[in-house]
Amino acid sequence: MALDLAFIWAGLIAFAVLVYVVLDGFDLGIGILFPFAKTEGDRDLMMNSVAPVWDGNETWLVLGGGGLFAVFPLAYAVVMPALYMPITLMLLALVFRGVSFEYRWRTKRWKRVWDAAFFGGSFLAALCQGIALGALVQGIEIEGRAYAGGWFDWLTPFSVLTGVAVVVGYALLGACWLVLKIEDALNMQMRGYARLLGIATLVLIGLVSLLTPFQDPVYFQRWFSLPGSLWTMIVPVVMLALVWVFFTGLARGSDVTPMLAALGFFVVGFIGLGISFYPMMVPPSLTIWQAAAPESSLAFALVGAVILIPIILAYTAYAYWVFRGKMDPNEGYH
Repeated sequence: MALDLAFIWAGLIAFAVLVYVVLDGFDLGIGILFPFAKTEGDRDLMMNSVAPVWDGNETWLVLGGGGLFAVFPLAYAVVMPALYMPITLMLLALVFRGVSFEYRWRTKRWKRVWDAAFFGGSFLAALCQGIALGALVQGIEIEGRAYAGGWFDWLTPFSVLTGVAVVVGYALLGACWLVLKIEDALNMQMRGYARLLGIATLVLIGLVSLLTPFQDPVYFQRWFSLPGSLWTMIVPVVMLALVWVFFTGLARGSDVTPMLAALGFFVVGFIGLGISFYPMMVPPSLTIWQAAAPESSLAFALVGAVILIPIILAYTAYAYWVFRGKMDPNEGYH
């Protein structure tokens, strides 16, 4: 039985994107929360909490983007012109944010500038990721295997809503990460933020979920037509269970449960997007198989992926294992 290499690669790209979102989401969220720290020492602790892992988290963005270029070249050729502005802004924001990790420890005079760069880069990167997602969900106009839309088709009320949702969701992940890693006053402050951000995130997820089926008739049919809707109803049921786990964990003073539940919000939301999209690679008209490279290229690239992805997973897991537990405030990146 021949393997469906295009389908396998679509799954690998989706996996890389999901891992990037759940891992890099919380350290972008810490940057978004940076201005709300009460003291310079709290800001140092916040940055130190992700210093050992933040750059490794972004490996998955490279894997997802590079994999898209290598194995779905038509999708890459359509998506990049359509989303050129938000993707370029996102990359520039990530560059400034990365530089701020190094420079803010090396200066006193310009420390506030690099604090602003850390916040601004994190906020803009998250916003642009959400806007790009919203633009993809609402569909990209294709004519003759090329992008046929306008320069600002990506900027709509729906895409701005998804951008805001991602910013708030990442801030929630950042707050939950700090609850997990830091003790004392900052832990209590972020626990309160997590509760508020959890409510805001769920409201925004609800709004996006209600509006998504109206972006394309296929989405609507997928979610609201029997017998398929009997399966898709599992998604909101699981989400409700995660909501209970999240708020119960916060109320009981758990450090771990809120983080796991918040990550679950993103995983379930991602599964919901997959239900809406499949089998489209670029909605509304470009399927996985139409966008895929030749079989020989897919097979060649898969050999490398089978070797590299377990290695990346292993060193990522090892990094988190080495730096597990609560932070010591007297030890840090600087």
